[in-house]
Amino acid sequence: MTRVHPEFAYQSRELGGQIDGILGDPPNRKNYDMMVNALKGEYADGGGIEDVNMMSFALVDSIKFSNPKGLLREAYDYEGGDPAKVFAMASVEGDGAAMYASMTENYPELARQAIITAFLFKNPRLWDEEDTSFDQLGENDDGDDVDDEGSVTDDFAQMFDQEGE
Repeated sequence: MTRVHPEFAYQSRELGGQIDGILGDPPNRKNYDMMVNALKGEYADGGGIEDVNMMSFALVDSIKFSNPKGLLREAYDYEGGDPAKVFAMASVEGDGAAMYASMTENYPELARQAIITAFLFKNPRLWDEEDTSFDQLGENDDGDDVDDEGSVTDDFAQMFDQEGE
């Protein structure tokens, strides 16, 4: 499994939560479609909210990916990377084509991040995020930074010595 930048992992999880929130329980596809179509219209007109998740939300149902391995490599770096390279690995046809063209032209850095976020959301089995849990962080720690004897050092004890006694 390929490790991705923690921010991409976070954005992918947020996109899932956003989609679930709009769909609701029980799922209301009509509301969801209205939201996606509104976003597509805004972005196609050159506007829209400058937000990675909103862009990836607008893209997620209509985007196609031509180079999954390349996108996984690009997902390692959140801030850097070449937007044109990512744009070449994805496409949107039909009613979303104008939206895609406008996003990539007007917001290249955000569009790069949104495309990768949508890719990761649609392909969760291809990637993994770095485990930063306390258990994982403590793994292979030999404990050499811990005073095993439990004694107080002379320097520490002298801080509390009072002169004149």
